[in-house]
Amino acid sequence: MKRINEYKKIFEVEGNLNLKELKTTYRGLVKQWHPDKFQSEEEKEEAGKVSLKIIDAYHFLVSIAPETKEANLEAFTNTITESQVADYYHKSMLLEVTFTDGNTYEFFGVNRKLFIKFVNSRSINNFGKRNIFNSYLYRKSKKASVIA
Repeated sequence: MKRINEYKKIFEVEGNLNLKELKTTYRGLVKQWHPDKFQSEEEKEEAGKVSLKIIDAYHFLVSIAPETKEANLEAFTNTITESQVADYYHKSMLLEVTFTDGNTYEFFGVNRKLFIKFVNSRSINNFGKRNIFNSYLYRKSKKASVIA
């Protein structure tokens, strides 16, 4: 949640995300912080760091925007219903779950207590469906890798 709030602050977003407004703000910030606009190497280096942070923030916010989630809802539903949990990782309030179809999703706001219940449940797939997958803000963090 800290990461979400930090990125929203960069784009001066309060409340729900609007992709059109986000894109407009993104373009303005990228122009403002483009390294070629600066003369000294120190300023260029700082602008490069800020630019990378802006780009990262933009892609992250787009991935959790309601329009993006709605467009990918069918694929998410297929993953959580037809695939099993293959691996998981929890740090702070972030739960990263990799499914057997190769997709990885991040779920935000999952506290340690809930994570322990998830790990110790009789069926982590059923527990996840009932208590996490449809209840917490999520984003697809890694796409399924293609096996040759």
